[in-house]
Amino acid sequence: MAGIGFELRKILDRDNYASLLQAYAYAGLISAGPWILSIIGVQMIGFLSLSVIVPKVAVEQFQVSVTYLLAASLIVTGPLQLGFTRYIADRLFQKNDEMVLPNFMGTQVTTLIIAAAIGLVLAFTAFAGLSWAYRLLMYSGFVLLCLVWIAAIFLSGLKKYLAVVWLFGIGYGTTVIAALLLRPYGLIGLLGGFVIGHYVLASGLWFLVLRHYPSKQLISIDFLKRGRMYPALLGTGLLYNIGIWLDKVLFWYAPSTGTKVIGPLQASPIYDFPIFLAYLSIIPGMAAFLVRIETDFVEYYNKFYDAVREGGSLDQIETLRNEMVFTIRTGLAEIMKIQGLAILATFMLGDRVFAWLGISPLYLPLLYIDVVAAGLQVALLAILNVFFYLDRRREVLLLSGAFVVTNSALTIWSIEAGPSWYGMGFAGALLIVVCIGMAILNDTLDRLEYETFMLQ
Repeated sequence: MAGIGFELRKILDRDNYASLLQAYAYAGLISAGPWILSIIGVQMIGFLSLSVIVPKVAVEQFQVSVTYLLAASLIVTGPLQLGFTRYIADRLFQKNDEMVLPNFMGTQVTTLIIAAAIGLVLAFTAFAGLSWAYRLLMYSGFVLLCLVWIAAIFLSGLKKYLAVVWLFGIGYGTTVIAALLLRPYGLIGLLGGFVIGHYVLASGLWFLVLRHYPSKQLISIDFLKRGRMYPALLGTGLLYNIGIWLDKVLFWYAPSTGTKVIGPLQASPIYDFPIFLAYLSIIPGMAAFLVRIETDFVEYYNKFYDAVREGGSLDQIETLRNEMVFTIRTGLAEIMKIQGLAILATFMLGDRVFAWLGISPLYLPLLYIDVVAAGLQVALLAILNVFFYLDRRREVLLLSGAFVVTNSALTIWSIEAGPSWYGMGFAGALLIVVCIGMAILNDTLDRLEYETFMLQ
């Protein structure tokens, strides 16, 4: 999200409560807009289809199928999301704008080949017993989602934030309309609407790239050359996405918590819905994360490294380093305060929301645990973001790997321990990784001047 700070500072420069509210709203829209639109779209399709024409079992199969498509596509494209974004940032820094479009098209072709190969294998192995229409739509949806994630993060890296949000709105609006029109065909109709909407979304993203970055060369695979992309970023993209989904997968396939839905796909009703609601609570924390990290921290970050490059005095460099450290600590504290308020609000209103939705209050304890875990995930994102700014790729890779290991071990333990401990594994893993990250970050900042000069 580097670069969004410029827009936020323009809003905050007005120096009034209205501009502060506008800045947080803008940051919340940018950070969570596409994600919220996708969730609302899928849930609207299910809600408007129930008890109309489509039976409940078809709606459940549709929502579970889409969840698996999202998880699989994010994990598969995770390495390229980070590695290619950094590659493009380096080319733009070098003023090699003509390399942007050809290499973007190169990543799309590479992603298409990898996703198509994986999808083809799964279609004729794990999903072999299902109808050809279902397999074809799942195959198409998986390939399209892989292409969408690369294009969306590419455009976000080029600071086309609102354009991405608008395109996601159009894409998921089309998804909802198409799925509702095709719902007489049951599960196949709902999945068909999903594929149509994502084709529209992918087309819009491609058009935006072609419009802003014309080039005489159409395709290049320069990004695949040795040394062009950092292995640590590729590994981080893979491990972080695995870590996010690992506890869900373990609950889906545990005999005591998982239920079969369609083909090889399983779900965990006791775990899935509370974690879904918990993730909605991170929007305030994500907004605070962007406002504070991308404005105050980035301002002193730029001043510190400008002083280093331009021969500033040692006193000046140390003062700017101290200011940067202060903004990091203040920003993290504010993120946790705002996310803490969101957690308290969930604790106070959770039972009413469940009653309104007709959900058993037995799910409330798990919701409370998951809300805390979601708050810790926002803190982890903030810490990782600071490490990315400091170009500490190994530290980010270490934390992502630790997240995978701890989430796996503690989630398995929580499932075996029984219902009272469900969710504790995910929350405990995030707490451990956040504490490790804070310790490493504190040590890194203490040695920042020395390492900045001596490790060049």
